[in-house]
Amino acid sequence: MKFKGLYIFLLLCLAACGEEVIEQPENLIPEEKMTAILYDLAILNAADGTNPSVLEDRGIETMSFLYQKYEIDSAQFVDSDIYYASKPLQYQGMYERIEARIKKVKKQMEDERKRKTDSIKKAAEAKQSPVKTGQE
Repeated sequence: MKFKGLYIFLLLCLAACGEEVIEQPENLIPEEKMTAILYDLAILNAADGTNPSVLEDRGIETMSFLYQKYEIDSAQFVDSDIYYASKPLQYQGMYERIEARIKKVKKQMEDERKRKTDSIKKAAEAKQSPVKTGQE
């Protein structure tokens, strides 16, 4: 009998989780576009946190830049962000894709830096070692 009560309770919890807490806004930004916006927001915030003058010197204000780039307005962004945040699994998935993209770009940058460093080392070593002419 206890299992039947527990089963009903779990069933009700699952049903409640399936309900929409917040209605989908009319001007909802599609998930892929919203993910791209959040990715750019993370990159811009990291740049601003690391070296604020980089954005400042270029006259870039993060949110205005994003609104213009993605042709959205602040209300549309806020409505969409609240809507996606009300769907934790979907929102988590978006952030997992953002994290994966950041890791991929970071690895590409690290690989490129290593390639350049190796190339510079090889050039320096070649310059330091005597050239054998064959007449010795």
